[in-house]
Amino acid sequence: MHRRTLAVIGTLVCAAASVFASSAVLADDGDILRVYMNSARILKLDRPVSKVIIGNSDVADATVADARTIVVTGRSYGSTNIVLLDSDGNALLDERIVVSIDESNTVRVFKSTARTVLSCTPNCEQHAQGSGTP
Repeated sequence: MHRRTLAVIGTLVCAAASVFASSAVLADDGDILRVYMNSARILKLDRPVSKVIIGNSDVADATVADARTIVVTGRSYGSTNIVLLDSDGNALLDERIVVSIDESNTVRVFKSTARTVLSCTPNCEQHAQGSGTP
């Protein structure tokens, strides 16, 4: 009985992991894949991918690690989309990518109405400069 219970639990864990791997593609906001600039996200697919299309390669880039693993890298701030096709031309994924800054490592400096954003990973360097309120 104990072995049978462990086998059932093992099967359920594997099934849950499979569901999680395919749902992990649709990241944080359902239909939006969020990636930080100069960082990568790994997409695990339940079927092999044949073609990867990025709308604007200046914003994000995708690399095929293997037939079921895609690495998306944020290149510059903005949004674009990613389309993954199987060998029959069917869309496995067609989602929006938003590339943003990792807010946890930034410092904002306000001087009157001017604003400067510093990225501090590990040294503080100017990231963005603007005027007015954020």
